[in-house]
Amino acid sequence: MTSKAKKRPLDDRDRIVIRAVDEVAGAVHGAVKGRRKPELDFPVRSLANVRYDEKVGYFEIGRGKAVRTLTVNTAKSFAQTLRMMAFSKEQIVKGKEATKREAYYISKNWGDAAFDEQSESDTVMDDVEAMFSVYGVNREMMRFKPEEHGGSVAGALTIVDRNRSSGAEIRIDCTNFGSGAYTVPSSVEHLRFETKAKFVLVIETGGTFDRLNTEEFWRTANCILVEMGGVPTRACRRFIRRLSEEVRIPVYAFTDCDPYGFANIYRTLKVGSGNAAHINRFFCVPKASFLGVTPQDIVDYKLPTHPLKEIDVKRAQDALKNDPFYEVHPKWKRAVEQLLTLGVRAEQQAFAKFGLDFVMEEYLPRKLKEPKKFLP
Repeated sequence: MTSKAKKRPLDDRDRIVIRAVDEVAGAVHGAVKGRRKPELDFPVRSLANVRYDEKVGYFEIGRGKAVRTLTVNTAKSFAQTLRMMAFSKEQIVKGKEATKREAYYISKNWGDAAFDEQSESDTVMDDVEAMFSVYGVNREMMRFKPEEHGGSVAGALTIVDRNRSSGAEIRIDCTNFGSGAYTVPSSVEHLRFETKAKFVLVIETGGTFDRLNTEEFWRTANCILVEMGGVPTRACRRFIRRLSEEVRIPVYAFTDCDPYGFANIYRTLKVGSGNAAHINRFFCVPKASFLGVTPQDIVDYKLPTHPLKEIDVKRAQDALKNDPFYEVHPKWKRAVEQLLTLGVRAEQQAFAKFGLDFVMEEYLPRKLKEPKKFLP
């Protein structure tokens, strides 16, 4: 027997989503009544349709639009889009959330509009989010939650959460997880933060995060550690963004020295991506700076390295040729060019050559003394 979820009063974000859904649905209904072909507009999601202004701080979506008109060939996808919108509104009214996988299975009740594969429902969900981004709405606001791990947090931070049933506050001390760490939830909008930390250190790999957490680097440096686990999830990026804006402390990114760490992990954290340009304003961290391993570190510390793979070279060359982030930041352009000249890449763990505590006791303290020299 399943228990019914207790309805929660609608907040301002809920009302924004419902108004947006009603407006789009009303336009479709009006077109049908007027014997016109209804249309749905979507921004084109690609790096070719973004603009980057350093003053804004993140990739913004351009003016390119894709239009889906109701025809015989588009009837199914058109109906699926409308059903996904209706499902979002229903969840908001009932105070519920659904994962992408659950949304796929829910569609099995939609008759001819049911999805055959989850990849289809994921695409429609992405289209719906893009369509509603012009209203300042993202997927989480529409009550579709991610399933991926949100990242780990340790250090000088108290997170104020709430009990789902009673609404009572729950205070979470991120210094008090023993050998573990706090896990960022799929939705972070309701969280509040209390901290006297000097900065946030976001870390690419779980291994380096665990080393710094185990040795309590956060205590000696008075900081907050956040593990990204590769390209950070939406929830992780939103968590860091809110910390950056609301607590007003610097955010430093510590990644490997390779094109993936530069052009995918760090670039996505700081300015977002072309495919997600319509929602970058929610999830990127424009004030982040790069404290990670640089090509010059490879030279200065004579680090152990690995040869760049063909895919690494292609990624770096694509970044230099097509990515507006590198056009705006000459220092980054020079760093990527230096990496290509060296023809090698280096991992965070390469500093273990000097001992397991070298990163914590030597490398990071040395760099933290001169944050103005960090790559932008």
